[in-house]
Amino acid sequence: MRNGNIKSYLKLHLIVFIWGFTAVLGALITIHADALVWYRMLIAAVFLFLFILFKKESFRIPVREFAKLIFVGLLIAVHWIFFFEAIHISNVSITLAVFSLGAFLASILEPIFYGRKVLWYEVFFGLIIIVALAMILQVEMHYFAGMMYALASIIIGVLFTLMNGKLIEKHEPSVITFYEFLAGVFFITIYFLFTNKFTVDFFILTTNDWVYLLILSSVCTAYAFTASVKVMRVLSPYTVMLTTSLEPVYGIVLAYFIIGGKEKMSIEFYIGAILIIITVILNGILKHYLSNKE
Repeated sequence: MRNGNIKSYLKLHLIVFIWGFTAVLGALITIHADALVWYRMLIAAVFLFLFILFKKESFRIPVREFAKLIFVGLLIAVHWIFFFEAIHISNVSITLAVFSLGAFLASILEPIFYGRKVLWYEVFFGLIIIVALAMILQVEMHYFAGMMYALASIIIGVLFTLMNGKLIEKHEPSVITFYEFLAGVFFITIYFLFTNKFTVDFFILTTNDWVYLLILSSVCTAYAFTASVKVMRVLSPYTVMLTTSLEPVYGIVLAYFIIGGKEKMSIEFYIGAILIIITVILNGILKHYLSNKE
């Protein structure tokens, strides 16, 4: 592996580690999930605005693309609200275990989205993941509501990722993300205005919450996104997908040591979570093997 690839591979691991840390920050921040996402998208949009100015990139986007960006922004907002709500009513471990379904869901939805046939081994691996989730659900039934929020979140996440995949081909990723974040802030703001959530208390946060929000918005959102795009232009999709599968591992381990308490789960949970992660990795390996044979 060339030095450039090694550097990109190490950077990818750092990015995946940061993504895993995002869930921990979500658990540490004490405000409601919708308010958390409003602050996150607003602050991240500011960081992206400064980044675009620094890079002297154009903010211009064709008018016909704005409808798509606005819709994706709404999906991102709902995805994150459900994600942080899942963490708040269950915990990081449960949420990230369900998020391991992401690669499998993408393999099912991608054929529908792009018009290709469903592969037999994707269905087989999907059945294994369902069994593993059933194992977790059986012993952690009191976290059922959190699992449903996490499941809804990852389904929406896969949908906007597939849509963004097409948008990024035509436009600068940082620019379209900037507009998507603004759209998300706009929709949440409208909701807050109708529900009278903008009170004095809404803008009074603890020092810890401000610090965690700044880290979440800058490092875990604005930086992680722009850095991941650069890495994905160097490494193969297989390497990226396989490494990204480690996000739940990093997140669950970090939550266990940083938060402790309710993050300590049953043995059955860890068996089920490990089974899901191994299945996702095997899916990636098999895809890579079969693509090389073609």
